[in-house]
Amino acid sequence: METIVSPLRRVFCRTAAAVCATLLLGIAAHAQSDPLPSWNDGAAKRTIVSFVADTTTPGRQSFVPEAERIATFDQDGTLWVEQPMYSQVLYCLDRVPALVKAQPELANAEPFKTVMSGDRAAIARLPKEDLEKLLAMTLTGMTVDEFRAQVAQWLDDARNPRWKRPYTELIYQPMKELLAYFRAHGYRTYIVTGGGQDFVRVYSERVYGIPPEQVVGTAGATRYGYGKDGKPTLTKEPKLLLNDNDAGKPEGIHLMIGRRPVAAFGNSTGDREMLEYTWAGSGPRLAMLVLHDDAAREYAYGPAQGLPDSKVGTFTQALYDAALNNGWTVISMKNDWKRIFAFD
Repeated sequence: METIVSPLRRVFCRTAAAVCATLLLGIAAHAQSDPLPSWNDGAAKRTIVSFVADTTTPGRQSFVPEAERIATFDQDGTLWVEQPMYSQVLYCLDRVPALVKAQPELANAEPFKTVMSGDRAAIARLPKEDLEKLLAMTLTGMTVDEFRAQVAQWLDDARNPRWKRPYTELIYQPMKELLAYFRAHGYRTYIVTGGGQDFVRVYSERVYGIPPEQVVGTAGATRYGYGKDGKPTLTKEPKLLLNDNDAGKPEGIHLMIGRRPVAAFGNSTGDREMLEYTWAGSGPRLAMLVLHDDAAREYAYGPAQGLPDSKVGTFTQALYDAALNNGWTVISMKNDWKRIFAFD
């Protein structure tokens, strides 16, 4: 009996192993064939895939030449976390102690006195004028190389209090996949942000795969001069050249890119004009807005659709209605994303 059973057992085991291997290969092949694995199958994902196919397949009426394939992305709230406060503002707050140490007279002057108190509630109540003064003092007065080094050090050291991770890990995985998907099909991806252009350029290539020359942001003036070693330097000046928010976004796109985007992505009222400008072009267009409606995995704020109001990344009901009326796509973080971060 053993002489019969053993060969049968071996045949069965080999067959079972072959079936399992085939199933695993099929699963792996399916995973590799899906360019957006962190997206749930739904209208938003189908819209993206259809748009990319339509604009990059030769012979189709909607085909877009590669030179014209421009996609623009807001950063805060679209590519990474912006709540409860913009990361660049947190950077500026963290720079205040060093500033006060260098200039002790600032210790009793506002808004530095409030910041040094550590009272987050009081800091949140600072008027716009004080915040602008704070930003001007912490973002200017140094060479561009010194600023780059300071930001890089902060990004290495700082941790988000909720997730206890570096801010550069709080990137939305679905959007990171989307950036790669567009680039794989001949699109150039640009960040168009109300944040500081020099700030974002420090990490954009490492984090998003977007080189610094493809970052359009709020920009200040620089002054050419010479260091103590006689080498040429550029020093950051407290003079605003471009406020890259609201109408400043299409203005910045024209100034820095020179082509109207074919696709644009945002998440707040500050992105509306960029989406309008993109949508107004001829031929195929894609305009999408990320709605933060997942308090459990990230944050929920609007006040669109009855979500809590927020001064940071405001998404009004008027913007939501405009999106529906214009044919723009609203991405539900809760319903359209399988996961939010790479570490999920």
